Formats: sequence, C-alpha cells, structure tokens
Amino acid sequence: MKLVPLTDRIVIKKLHAEETTKSGIVLPGQDKEKPAQAEVIAVGPGGVVDGKEIKMEVKVGQHIVYSRYAGTDVELDGEKFVIIRQGDVLAVIEQ
Repeated sequence: MKLVPLTDRIVIKKLHAEETTKSGIVLPGQDKEKPAQAEVIAVGPGGVVDGKEIKMEVKVGQHIVYSRYAGTDVELDGEKFVIIRQGDVLAVIEQ
C-alpha cells in the first residue's frame, strides 16, 4: 500500500538523531524535544485551499524541520509516518 497526500499535505518520516555522551557512547534513537526533523516521503499536488492557490515548495527526498505538534500519525505496513500541511514546514535542510 501507498500513502498519496491530497492538496497541500505532505507525508513525512521522522528522523531520529543519534545522541553521543561526553564519553563517546552513542545513544541511538533518542527523541529530542527540538527540532523535529523528517524526510519527505510524498507530496500532494497543491491546488486551491481556502480560496488561495497553494504551490508545493517541498520535494520528495528533502529533509525538513517541522512544527513538533503538527500533523497526524499514521502507521502503514509496520512503518510510522506523519501527514502534515505544507504550512507546518518551518525550513528545508540543505546539504
């Protein structure tokens, strides 16, 4: 199965940052309070939302920073995703 977002919605997969202690021990998968980072998995087509034309500015594969409490959690085929609106994206992380 596949998630296909509508209008200005984006499907993302959270990135879990590894945290290293001062002594060098890696603590994998620690959820940090800020910032919330994710990889874009799917992007809706945009369109008219509340009478305004919405052009999608993020692309599949980009890493983003998004509002921590935004979106809806979804589990599909054992994987966890979040569906957010484009307006909840705070920044795109450029490599």
